[in-house]
Amino acid sequence: MTARSDGKLRIVVLGYIVRGPLGGLAWHHLQYCMGLARLGHEVYFVEDSDDYASCYDPVRGVTDADPTYGLRFAAATFDRVGLGEKWAFFDAHTSNWRGPLAPRAQDICKAADLVLNISAINPLRPWTEVVPVRVLIDTDPAFTQVRHLSDPQACARAHSHNVFFTFGENFGQPDCLIPDDGLPWRPTRQPMVLDAWEATPGAPAAAFTTVMQWDSYPRRQYGGMSFGMKAESFGAFLELPRHTTQPLELALGSACAPRDLLRKSGWSLRDPLEVTRDAWRYQEYIRASKGEFGIAKHGYIVSNSGWFSERSAAYLASGRPVVVQQTGFRRWLGATAGVAAFSTLEEARAALEEVASRYPYHCRAAREVAREWFDSDLVLGKLLDYCFAAPR
Repeated sequence: MTARSDGKLRIVVLGYIVRGPLGGLAWHHLQYCMGLARLGHEVYFVEDSDDYASCYDPVRGVTDADPTYGLRFAAATFDRVGLGEKWAFFDAHTSNWRGPLAPRAQDICKAADLVLNISAINPLRPWTEVVPVRVLIDTDPAFTQVRHLSDPQACARAHSHNVFFTFGENFGQPDCLIPDDGLPWRPTRQPMVLDAWEATPGAPAAAFTTVMQWDSYPRRQYGGMSFGMKAESFGAFLELPRHTTQPLELALGSACAPRDLLRKSGWSLRDPLEVTRDAWRYQEYIRASKGEFGIAKHGYIVSNSGWFSERSAAYLASGRPVVVQQTGFRRWLGATAGVAAFSTLEEARAALEEVASRYPYHCRAAREVAREWFDSDLVLGKLLDYCFAAPR
């Protein structure tokens, strides 16, 4: 499998923590760094500002080219997980490297065996273009492929990689409608370092919660199909609080979200910045929940993508059952407890009541689902096996 005789790889993870300094986003990327390190590899996190203003500052409420807040967030986060000396940030606007690896970052990248570009959110630069195995992980299936088919620059960025994985685990199946962009996608899913997630007893009186954006970007159109956001999926479930005894709470982003209408329909709303201000507050919010009630992007549903949320995987790892909208993931996720899928309002109501009626059982099952399907040793071991076995 490995490129070195001692079995130890040098791996550079390209991610989005300085520019996206929020708890859920941080854990999404940390799982790769921590999981690969657990497998015994030499792992570094490198982030690029890209060539446009993309640094979010939740205190100032702006996105601009200033990484000050994100750099402090990253330093505190990596210190706490034991990777404090293992990261760097390249500021393309000033051509400066920041972070503890700054003096050595380019040399480390050039000597790497593998670069793992999560969501292709970082451009490959001269110091990563020379890495022999360049992996793109698509975490936004259907939307990613439409982007490649309609945006030559995005397509060129994708083709600078030579191994391709997608969270759209049904890609290539006859009933999967993810547009074919010509790339050889392989299935993968969110890895979870289970030791980092404490599975505490759940509180039966707590609310089912989730953290979500109402809209992230405009819907995509391709081949006569429309691929929309969660806003387009949510309408059928607006009245759900009136049909269930279970309290439902949304930590809801997006300025355009119809908050007054949601409150009138019985939904409780939280400020998402309050519950995602750092990675540990995010974990606390999940543990304080009864479970997750999750809506999927319309595009994931209509394409029958097989996508499964990294956030839902975090609930499972915390011993919290999830009631989530069906995207076709039942094709590969065989669990019958801990994960309840729904497509209609009545199915959602029944799933919530079923989980509540046997709550301790579903909590135990949730952690076992995380162990069986999302454990980082399994997910990342399989990914690496393919990377060094397949021709490129």
